[in-house]
Amino acid sequence: MAEMTRQKFAGSSTYIVSEPLMEAVNLSIALEKPLLLKGEPGTGKTMLAQAIAESLGKRLIVWNIKSTTKAQEALYHYDTVQRLYDSQFGTEGVEEIRRYIHLGKLGEAFRSEEQVVLLIDEIDKADLEFPNDLLWELDQMEFFIPETRERVQARHRPIVIITSNGEKDLPDAFLRRCIFHYIEFPDPELMEQIVRVHFPQIEEHLLEGALKAFYQVRGQKGIRKKPATSELIDWIRALALSGIPEERLREALPFAGVLLKKKEDLDLIREKR
Repeated sequence: MAEMTRQKFAGSSTYIVSEPLMEAVNLSIALEKPLLLKGEPGTGKTMLAQAIAESLGKRLIVWNIKSTTKAQEALYHYDTVQRLYDSQFGTEGVEEIRRYIHLGKLGEAFRSEEQVVLLIDEIDKADLEFPNDLLWELDQMEFFIPETRERVQARHRPIVIITSNGEKDLPDAFLRRCIFHYIEFPDPELMEQIVRVHFPQIEEHLLEGALKAFYQVRGQKGIRKKPATSELIDWIRALALSGIPEERLREALPFAGVLLKKKEDLDLIREKR
């Protein structure tokens, strides 16, 4: 646990962290295991990796996962097309294969001269075998490039943050290798702290009224897409810029389209008010 005393995450100037989440991050760093984060959209899963990098003074490498992403892309890419093109035009050094080997995000993290924070964002977007295809590399912190017969080993084990929106179940073998944490949606007290980070000079009546209306909307039965933190921040910014009087905020929901993104939700809220 000595590593935890050297590198301890306690939030950043722009990210308010709960005690359980802070403990999960520091445990992940100490045990040198990936931190797998789940939680509804808007709970700050992706922003956490940015905050860790900022707090610990480390470079952030982001690997955004898509439905077509393959695990091999994280390691390296052999650009055979460029090599063929160069050979046709007599480019010097075409016989040197290393020139055409380009490291992926995981390879870049392994080769870094200093420890980095690696974010594997929305891992559940890829196919079911994708997480298992990364098991060896994440466990052993190395991979082999057959074209150059070169073994790439991590100079420093990266701090790995993995996010999932829960769209697919991840394999048990993968889950066993991770520290897991579910980020609960902020309660009003924590949300107030988050808002104050973004709006240090916010008027008390605006903050109180906006938070009350926001949680009422989130708690409304039948809402299909609950507004998240990012919508609340945008909504408060719109309210502040417009100078909405306090009584109108109590009676109506101004700029509802900033909070709600589905017509059905807008219609439901208008019916209730």
